[in-house]
Amino acid sequence: MKILFVSPEGLPFSKTGGLADVVEALPKALAALGHDVAVVLPRYRGTRLSTVVVPSLTVPMGDTLRFPAVADGAVLNGVRYFFVDDPAYFDRDGLYTLRGADFPDNGERFTLFSKAAIEIAKQVWRPDVIHCHDWQTALVPVLLHTVYAGDALVRRLPVVFTVHNMGYHGTFDRGLLARAGLPPTLFDISALEFYGRVNLLKGGLLAADWITTVSRRYAQEIMTPEFGHGLDGVVRQRAGRVSGILNGADYSLWSPESDDFIVSKYSAKDLSGKARCKKDLLREFKLPEASAERPLIGIVSRFVDQKGFDLLSKVGSEMMREDLFLVALGTGEPKYERYLRALASHYPGKMGVRVGFDNTLAHRIEAGADMFLMPSRYEPCGLNQMYSLRYGTVPIVRATGGLDDTVEAFEPFTGKGTGFKFAEYDGRALLAAVRAALGVFRDAKAWRGLQLNGMAKDFSWNASAAEYARLYETALKTRIPRAPDASN
Repeated sequence: MKILFVSPEGLPFSKTGGLADVVEALPKALAALGHDVAVVLPRYRGTRLSTVVVPSLTVPMGDTLRFPAVADGAVLNGVRYFFVDDPAYFDRDGLYTLRGADFPDNGERFTLFSKAAIEIAKQVWRPDVIHCHDWQTALVPVLLHTVYAGDALVRRLPVVFTVHNMGYHGTFDRGLLARAGLPPTLFDISALEFYGRVNLLKGGLLAADWITTVSRRYAQEIMTPEFGHGLDGVVRQRAGRVSGILNGADYSLWSPESDDFIVSKYSAKDLSGKARCKKDLLREFKLPEASAERPLIGIVSRFVDQKGFDLLSKVGSEMMREDLFLVALGTGEPKYERYLRALASHYPGKMGVRVGFDNTLAHRIEAGADMFLMPSRYEPCGLNQMYSLRYGTVPIVRATGGLDDTVEAFEPFTGKGTGFKFAEYDGRALLAAVRAALGVFRDAKAWRGLQLNGMAKDFSWNASAAEYARLYETALKTRIPRAPDASN
């Protein structure tokens, strides 16, 4: 099968979050199963390209025309890459934002990207199915139902649309329809209209042949008001075409047995290297190696409410009074960056913070920490808890979304389980889970068993890729008819 991925980001070329990891790993896994896979990305600043396959596409944008080029990137791991090259739209310091603020023309930028992706499917690389990701590509199925509904070359292409995070909608003023050359009939409650604005995510949810999200639990959660972010009714409307397929972990990149970023490789058969990794991590954060027997909690995250930092800010001082180390890596809301730095300053010798993105350090934290903290308000899937399990780093998580699907609560009397969970979104519940983990840590035998339980889990992409392949086949057989006069 020929599968065309359309995504606003993807490693190794661009990244702001876990979406980029998925768009690297899933196509690679599908290619390994024998499928023909290509990925379409914007050409952001810093992406080096060699061959231009289409010097100039003609893309109508309201009263104007734009002429992006299509560049052919490298073939990596059996996956071909194409780039939409429009420097005025994509050659910028950030992918979606600058200094924390969205680019004001994001609606136009990703409308052009979606139209260009369809043109690639017409002119350059003809797929059997298109797989789109998040609001930035949600217009692809909408366009196939409207602007391209009469185009015999693409009108029968099924679209699978994956929502990686329901919290990000892509909402814009009504004028976007005219500026982007979209039918005015789309401004309707049955289409893109959402409280007086244009909502691109809503359009994708309504127009896609199949909707997926990144864990079974999250597929259920987004049908509820608590997690649906105002679109739960739309998802319930499409419930018969919603699937939850768990993201996988790329163990070729994230495994202590082969990780070149860590000071000492190790495995479930010999964990001695993990102790060396812990001392290396303590040195990196200028924490006392002489106290290496003290439990070390790691965090690699965006410092935002969604990731539970409002909870952490309520109980952080109390948690730091426990006998532990804490190291944190990430970026996010300035108030949380300031809070973590202040907390580290107040507890010198016990806590270290690094504000920024550092892939090497992220690997070292996974390997060197004893525990990994993810107290998310909601978490569609999460990858770090899967990485942590592989590294023998015990996760402490809130029981939501993919965290609940992948972490099994430890049972002291049976020795079963892989980590610690708390259900209520409350600082005291978080603190209780941390204290429970600290209590088990003091029992070396129980802790070793807990580590080995996690390291035995297999969350590789193989099973998930096979499930996606089956869904593509289903989408081919059950695609939604598109009439030439379709308007929404």
